[in-house]
Amino acid sequence: MSIYSSLLGGHKPLQFVKVLTWTFLILILSTNLALSVFLSKHAERVLLEKQKEFGLLLSENLSHQIFTRFTLPTIIGFGQISLRIPDQFARLDQVVRSTIHSFHVQEVRIYDPELRVTYCTDPNLVLRTGLAGEGVKRALNHEEASFELFSKVSGFSAMFKLEMRPGSVVLRGFTPLRMERNFGPGVKNPIMGILEFSQDITDDYMAVVNFERLVYSSSLITSMVLFSLIISILRRVDRISAERQAEKEKLMAELHQQEKLAGMGRMVAGVAHEIRNPLGIIQSSAELVLKKAKADNHPHTRIIEAIYDESRRLSRTVNDFLDYARPRLPRMGEADLCRILEQACVFLEHECEDKGIQLFRECPENTLLRGDRDLLYRAVYNVLGNAMQAMPQGGRIEVSVRPDIPAEGQPEREGGPWLVLCVHDSGPGFDVQNMDKMKDPFFSTKDTGTGLGLAIVTSIVESHGGGVALKNHPEGGALVELILPAVGPVAGAGDGPVDNNAAGNNAAGGQTTAEATSPSTPAKPADA
Repeated sequence: MSIYSSLLGGHKPLQFVKVLTWTFLILILSTNLALSVFLSKHAERVLLEKQKEFGLLLSENLSHQIFTRFTLPTIIGFGQISLRIPDQFARLDQVVRSTIHSFHVQEVRIYDPELRVTYCTDPNLVLRTGLAGEGVKRALNHEEASFELFSKVSGFSAMFKLEMRPGSVVLRGFTPLRMERNFGPGVKNPIMGILEFSQDITDDYMAVVNFERLVYSSSLITSMVLFSLIISILRRVDRISAERQAEKEKLMAELHQQEKLAGMGRMVAGVAHEIRNPLGIIQSSAELVLKKAKADNHPHTRIIEAIYDESRRLSRTVNDFLDYARPRLPRMGEADLCRILEQACVFLEHECEDKGIQLFRECPENTLLRGDRDLLYRAVYNVLGNAMQAMPQGGRIEVSVRPDIPAEGQPEREGGPWLVLCVHDSGPGFDVQNMDKMKDPFFSTKDTGTGLGLAIVTSIVESHGGGVALKNHPEGGALVELILPAVGPVAGAGDGPVDNNAAGNNAAGGQTTAEATSPSTPAKPADA
């Protein structure tokens, strides 16, 4: 159980890595957002400070221009200042407008100490009272300049506007309008009035908004790229983890199956070994008695013959159990596949004729295998025997050889070259629902048999480094493919399929140069 736990316990570190990755991603997104907000607010503060400095400079210049170009000449010329005189008002208006020209100043007001509008670029507001705000009063009382920002658009909605109307963002400045008597440091001249001006800073504010858009979009794009990168990495990690988890589960199932089969094999091997010795005595005794009964024409000859046949069948079953429970290692060498096929086909020829089965084989000359000839013969014989058992009413069996060419996108099998021995019958084919169980030991779809046929074939082929593939042929019937190690490259097909049912066809068609000789004691196929 500890092996299984160690195999399946690898998902916890991955979960921790995923949580840690998402945590870092959230931290990065939060940091980017906070940095973007900080840069945006800093840009707004820099703009406001810049405009305040510019407004202060503008107000000082305007105050100086009014005093030097209007106040002094008016006092000299008229003796006093009275803006009710059209010439004086026109003179002041000319000075103000020439000074604020091209500075995006919307309106200029001058309040007297009684907070009455004595001058305004809008003539309708002249001599009106009650228009002074807190900024005017603060400038009069504290004798210091102050500024107020008025915006018709919120900062959030400004992010979604491509353009803003002029006057959407206005900076209002309030500065004392002083006489210029003394120019010494720290000297405050008398206040003549309060200067209020409204400056349109919409264009500058729009530049800041564009900068904020750039910052936010850059942060968003960077975060999205990082998010996509992390998501792709996590998906790849999930896919690899799922594949490894599937492999681990498969390995766990195989280990569990191997442990179960190993225990079953030990039990079966012990039982089969104990049965084989007395069964051998029964078989040899029955054979001896059968010979004497046939010679004497004994009336119980049929019963004795049945005992002998059943003892032989049980002996084969016991041998199958022992072969599966205690498989021997292959003695590697060179084996002629065509000769193996020919011997198996010749030995099965009479049984094929009795069942009405046509057996065709197609094997290129000099097709050599790397393996144990006896074990490979056993595997081929079992596959052909299973194909015959699937067609009790007759049919057709085709045996062919081709090179092992991997499918597109699949890696080549290591340790090559490899060939594929294909056995196709015209029977009902494999049951799709039981396809995964066909190679399991003791699994059989027939009422008779041990269910070890394909299991033994798989064990033999895999001991040679190959594999067994079970399919249903597109044209009908079952298709068994044995992937076997070859000696040298595998050539194409020969001069055509050999009909093993034709009389005297031992080495026809240039399929093999060996003569068809049946082994002295060929092994019967294990029932699948």
